[in-house]
Amino acid sequence: MKIMICGSMTFASKIMALKQKLEELGHTVSVPIDAETHSSDPGLIDDLDRDFEHCVKNDVMLKCMKTLASNDAILVANYPKNGVNGYIGTSTLMELGLAHYLDKKIFLLYPTPSYKEARWAHEVRVFQPTVLNGDITGVGFQKARQAGAALS
Repeated sequence: MKIMICGSMTFASKIMALKQKLEELGHTVSVPIDAETHSSDPGLIDDLDRDFEHCVKNDVMLKCMKTLASNDAILVANYPKNGVNGYIGTSTLMELGLAHYLDKKIFLLYPTPSYKEARWAHEVRVFQPTVLNGDITGVGFQKARQAGAALS
């Protein structure tokens, strides 16, 4: 399967590790164009001016959306962040919306948080993602169909 991994760039190193694992499982994997940059320069995420310049110069959102369009599925690396389990940021929410619109298979690495933790959890659940509960071997059309839209 051709799959794109999305998530907060604070998770860039974890996204790169997920990419390697999925490739070992036989998938063709894309990551946001800035994942490698943020992985090698973790301070970039905290320097908002420099990060903004990087995003504008590289047209990060448009390139991510075009990359997503060329894949079969999206995997959201929604690790805990800012005290929220299953964190999904605004850019990733946009990518999820596009994936849903383009009828891509949607995987979440972990369940969405409660509505009290994050109001956006409702919108994400409407997309009926397959929740992997941390087990990326669940990425695959056959297994995803068996798992259905298991949400917690």
